[in-house]
Amino acid sequence: MSDDLFTRIQGRGRRAAHPLAAAPHGPAPRPDPPDGARHVVVVILDSLRYDSLLAAQPRVLPRLGPIERRFTYATWTAPSHYALLTGLLPHRAPTGVVAHEVYRDDLGAWAPRLGLPAAGWGAMLPDLWLPRWLQAHGYQTGARVSLPTLNPATPLNRAFDDYTQAERHNDLPALLASLRFDGGRPWFWLVNAGETHYPYATAEEPEAHWPKLHGVHGVFRRLAAGAPVHASEAAEAFDAARLDLLRRRQVRAAAHCDRALEALFDACPPGTRIIVTADHGECFGEGGWFGHGPIPHEKVLEVPFVEGTV
Repeated sequence: MSDDLFTRIQGRGRRAAHPLAAAPHGPAPRPDPPDGARHVVVVILDSLRYDSLLAAQPRVLPRLGPIERRFTYATWTAPSHYALLTGLLPHRAPTGVVAHEVYRDDLGAWAPRLGLPAAGWGAMLPDLWLPRWLQAHGYQTGARVSLPTLNPATPLNRAFDDYTQAERHNDLPALLASLRFDGGRPWFWLVNAGETHYPYATAEEPEAHWPKLHGVHGVFRRLAAGAPVHASEAAEAFDAARLDLLRRRQVRAAAHCDRALEALFDACPPGTRIIVTADHGECFGEGGWFGHGPIPHEKVLEVPFVEGTV
């Protein structure tokens, strides 16, 4: 970050009152949205590898546009969603440019994407938080999240009018059916789908049929209980046949999500902008890794990205 930009952030953070900051008698009224502002839905297929989506041979997603290979800013769910909500979607990893040019172009793309006035670093300061910026332009903001690391008590639940954690981590059709576009204002929706995350199960599959890797399944409960992961459990996780099964399960889950998205396309008001991507990818044995998080591997960084208007 340049010294000039750092100084501007510091100065605006000290001096500027946000348009929706609390007044002595409560929050300021939300402004009317500009003419032409459109609804937007961002669907995050959690942990989905780019090549897994291609292997699923999606039939619905290509209706939006070409499926691109892009790269995430983070390799774990929570920080990746934080980056997404600053307005920085997965990038193309361009060469021959400095980082701030990528940030400038990606943040600036929100204005034509949504039919809003100019976006960018300057417009989003000091918050650098897309939901807040959208509220300041008259939007209603909502989220439907599946993964527990995104639950409403986390810092991600900021400047959302409606932020709800799903009852089940793997029921994208139910999440999509709960979206609404009422209130006379454009909506921004963030949807986090868990089917493509381990154990790569759809809501229709009985839990008894899910794969259960010790040390992976119920990991937060195990950590809270102080349960160790033994060498035999790690060996089970890295069995080649088991890893291939898990990869195929993710491909199947991706195909399921592709079919589920057809209902979203049909339900959205005409002109809605839809973005479908992933927060990060997954390793299925490449380089001796399984999963994501503390894994600096290309298959964890590369994600699918498709955008279009319905």
